[in-house]
Amino acid sequence: MVTDRSFSAMEEAQATHITQEFLPEDFLAAVRIVKRVLDEEILRSKIYAYVSEAFPAAAAFLKEEDIKVQMLTSGANFYFDIASGEQSIFTSSKILDSVSAYLSGAYCGSFYGNVRVVEKQRDTSILEEVAESKEETFVEETRTFHIENFKKLDGAETIPKEAVYIADIAGVEGVFAVCGQIIFLEEKHYIKHNEQTGEDMEKTRFSVTISDGTGMLRTTYFPKKLTVDKVRELKQGDTIVIIGSMEEYNGNLSFKAGKINYGNPPEDFTPIAKASKPVPKFYHAVTPEPYVDYTQAGFFDNLTKPEALKNRVFVVFDLETTGLVHNPAMGKMDKIIEIGAVKLVNGEITEKFASFVACKERLPAKIVELTGIHDEDLCGAPEVDQVLADFFKFADGAVLVGHNVGFDYAFVKFYGGENGFVFSNPSLDTVVLSQEVLKAEGLPNYKLNTVAEYFGFEFNHHRAFEDAATTAKIFIELIRRRGKLPL
Repeated sequence: MVTDRSFSAMEEAQATHITQEFLPEDFLAAVRIVKRVLDEEILRSKIYAYVSEAFPAAAAFLKEEDIKVQMLTSGANFYFDIASGEQSIFTSSKILDSVSAYLSGAYCGSFYGNVRVVEKQRDTSILEEVAESKEETFVEETRTFHIENFKKLDGAETIPKEAVYIADIAGVEGVFAVCGQIIFLEEKHYIKHNEQTGEDMEKTRFSVTISDGTGMLRTTYFPKKLTVDKVRELKQGDTIVIIGSMEEYNGNLSFKAGKINYGNPPEDFTPIAKASKPVPKFYHAVTPEPYVDYTQAGFFDNLTKPEALKNRVFVVFDLETTGLVHNPAMGKMDKIIEIGAVKLVNGEITEKFASFVACKERLPAKIVELTGIHDEDLCGAPEVDQVLADFFKFADGAVLVGHNVGFDYAFVKFYGGENGFVFSNPSLDTVVLSQEVLKAEGLPNYKLNTVAEYFGFEFNHHRAFEDAATTAKIFIELIRRRGKLPL
């Protein structure tokens, strides 16, 4: 047992005696208690990890070996060995005080930090990256396709020739057209009060959702009296052109429909793949850490890794969000508030990626109750664009895995795409795998906690990292039983 507490020889003997009671007669129990104390190596690693996450700009000028530690009976002194000209980065931002406070909160004792100027070979890779980023600014392309068979229904001042991909509309300014097939159309009535006459008048509006193969758009259309009957003739499956513009409402962008007409994409329309920002060279907001699982394996557990996972990289991830709206066509998108992930290399969990995500809105009470995450937990957390830029790097070249992966992947694609990072990784769903592999086991359902309980995995449900780590263990067991990947 590894612990930070001290146990006497008598307590160790008691633990051995208790363990023996639970073993068969032919087994002999042995208990060894190891006290894990703070040392120079652990302290240096913790300081470097904290600076990398809390002060990424300063961490660019720092390596772990540049941190020197002097252990004291009352705590420790630590020093950053910095090249001449860089010391102000560490002294002007209260980094030393912040690190000292972090260590004092995590460990017993007092901790004092300082900066020492030394001669060393400067690593110019960071400066080169900054220079490259200034010279090669990523320009996101707005994709369009030609509108065919345009026919007036509501009319247009200028007949549009091109329609913007629905997936790209968030970054478009001014009036533009979208074109797609009607997925949903509903007529609604409301009362509008006329301030001049003092009368209440019944009005009509239409809720319409269209898709062009790149995304779905949900909008509200307020028709003129002359066009109400014409719009009523539209039905699911018809292709239409909607002319409008993006507007900000309650801090969110939404498409405001102006006019509806007939029209369709080219018969052979195949969406062009969207260009993505390149994979970042460095992590900035969220730095992955080595994965350590303190759960001990059972004596009879099978520790061999499935051959199907060899020579492959998987990233198993999970999100916590403010709600269930994961598609703009469903309404206002909910927010990501936490992301957790682990990386599987050759069947071994090697790294973890975890972060809260800043949220300007107050968390719904049901989300607080479900996750245990409070508004104050998100104070100071990185913004979603920073987190997903780092996750884009973490997931580069990997197959994404999740429990009901489509739900979480939709959030990642949406918020990643808003910031120029196009996630196109293949994905695997452990819900689908569980339904296939465990169908004869009589499970009441295939929820994460149910499948985890079947395999004997205990975890803190509805927290992103623990859900992701447990999903990874389930994924390994499912592939072990299945024998091969469904790819």
